[in-house]
Amino acid sequence: MTTAALTADEIERYARHIVLPEIGGAGQQRLKQARVLVIGAGGLGAPVLEYLAAAGVGTLGVIDDDTVSLSNLQRQVIHGTDTVGLLKTDSAKAAIARINPNTTVEPHTFRLTKDNAPALVARYDIVVDGSDNFETRYAVADACASEGKPLVHAAVGRFDGSVTVLKPFEDAKDGKPNPSYRDLFPEAPPPGLVPSCAEAGVLGALTGVVGTLQAMEAIKLITGVGEPLVGRLLLYDGLAARFDTIRYKRS
Repeated sequence: MTTAALTADEIERYARHIVLPEIGGAGQQRLKQARVLVIGAGGLGAPVLEYLAAAGVGTLGVIDDDTVSLSNLQRQVIHGTDTVGLLKTDSAKAAIARINPNTTVEPHTFRLTKDNAPALVARYDIVVDGSDNFETRYAVADACASEGKPLVHAAVGRFDGSVTVLKPFEDAKDGKPNPSYRDLFPEAPPPGLVPSCAEAGVLGALTGVVGTLQAMEAIKLITGVGEPLVGRLLLYDGLAARFDTIRYKRS
């Protein structure tokens, strides 16, 4: 792969990254070359898209088949009052252009399913899942596992959230295969058992905290810095202001 040279404008824009020894010019070039697919331009997808665009990710795929509604704006900060009624992919694309015109946006205005997920996932380097239903989560996780693509998964509800990174196609340091999404959640709960955000509510700022953590994990995966949350589920309790980590393994 040809190294993507940084322009003078990009060197100035990303100066606070480049001065970090762990990132530097080489890490910023990897961000520029990266292709990241974000599932959903909603509460989690909004901060993910904003921070990855600001970080200099070269190409962002956005898949969402919904339109912006007034009730979204309490948490989906990539959208605004003036975009109510627009496709979320169009609204997100316009917002990203304002944040960083160097980032290319590939909108996918359809619903992701187990049938179309593999072909879409195969076009990207990393996938960040901001979906809000188990059917999509399993479809994304299975596609990423089969296509060998790292997945940054998260979920939120009311005042709590969780984040993990899935790479079941690789082995852990002990030589054993990394766990998959189905090791963490063997099967979806019965319909109606887990209330939706519309039914139970969600604190808007919570999605900002958790979505930003997802963006951080994606940047770590792209640049190779730090230790991604592989085999670890990071739990955030917003009311107690507490983080806990649970380790999990391949079944």
